[in-house]
Amino acid sequence: MAHTKSALKRIRQDKKRNLRNQSVKSTVRTATRAYRETLEEGDAAKTQTSLRAAVKTLSKAASKGVLRKQTAARRISRLAKAANKALAAAK
Repeated sequence: MAHTKSALKRIRQDKKRNLRNQSVKSTVRTATRAYRETLEEGDAAKTQTSLRAAVKTLSKAASKGVLRKQTAARRISRLAKAANKALAAAK
């Protein structure tokens, strides 16, 4: 157990940040899952809307420092690639 005031404060801060990060990561997973579900349905309009929502949540997580910027960029790229592939197959 920590003994100094600064170490105790650091533990409190870490707990708070951990809860916030978990919440943001959960939101990212939910948005990504919703996007994948609409992608499987095949509705182009819904897919574009859910892609925008997923990209927004990923970008927000990267700007808050929950995800690294390159990680968010990679995930966004993969989501867009899947959308383009599905739209091309539909045509």
